[in-house]
Amino acid sequence: MQPSVDDPPPSSWKPRLLFVASAATAALVLRLAWEEPLAGVAALAVIVTVVISRWVSRQRVRRLLRSGDIESILQRWSESFSEAPHPETMQPLMKATAFAAYGWVERARDLLQAAARGPAWDAALEHRLFLDALLLTFEGDSEGALDRARALQRLPLPMATPFLIGRVTVLRSAVAALARAFSHQSEQGDHQLLLQASDASPLVHWAMRYGAAVLSVDAGELRRARALLVDAPAWPGESCFSGFHQEITSEVDRREHGVDPVQDAVEDAVEDADEPL
Repeated sequence: MQPSVDDPPPSSWKPRLLFVASAATAALVLRLAWEEPLAGVAALAVIVTVVISRWVSRQRVRRLLRSGDIESILQRWSESFSEAPHPETMQPLMKATAFAAYGWVERARDLLQAAARGPAWDAALEHRLFLDALLLTFEGDSEGALDRARALQRLPLPMATPFLIGRVTVLRSAVAALARAFSHQSEQGDHQLLLQASDASPLVHWAMRYGAAVLSVDAGELRRARALLVDAPAWPGESCFSGFHQEITSEVDRREHGVDPVQDAVEDAVEDADEPL
């Protein structure tokens, strides 16, 4: 599945190699610390520096993904795009996922249309279901979005580490919760699912936050709805998040000030009728 903290997922052998290398390095440091304390301290300092550097890099990526700056995000991923197998299929799919995650629905649909059909298209079923569920949710097709989300949850889990399996499970469940939120059919636990996914995968951070804000408004928890969106970027008009943000904040303002939307509409109509032609 595409959404992740860093660049698109690496090959399956890389995590194993990193694990073996880490274990070997730890063993070497312990031996040096026992036999050559000064060398052990120096080796430990190098490891700490590498770990901190990697942590800083990951935090930088998280900030970028939460910024909503789609052009910078695509530039960051450009090398991964160029190295993707079956580029005629996977490059449009990966780019469409990035655009969809930030509400650029039309651009994402155009990229999907441009993706070549074939073996890679068929193999990317989970990716496509995830992407289509997002787009249908944002397009207002709640039945279609829920159908894709259910199909996504029925797929077998990948053979991977428990950490990755847990992340995939959360994202699959959160997509269904997102579809229910926008169709106002939420279930118990949906709010927590959306927040968990927004923290686990910065790529869909804002999509899940807007879903959680909708649930908060439906529940009458207006302060929580406002707090969820307080750091939201200034979305461009091409992103449907711009409209979502305006609708949610307007509804929160309306309710906080005790304005009945029906009565407000009636008063506006009366004022318009009283205006001279």
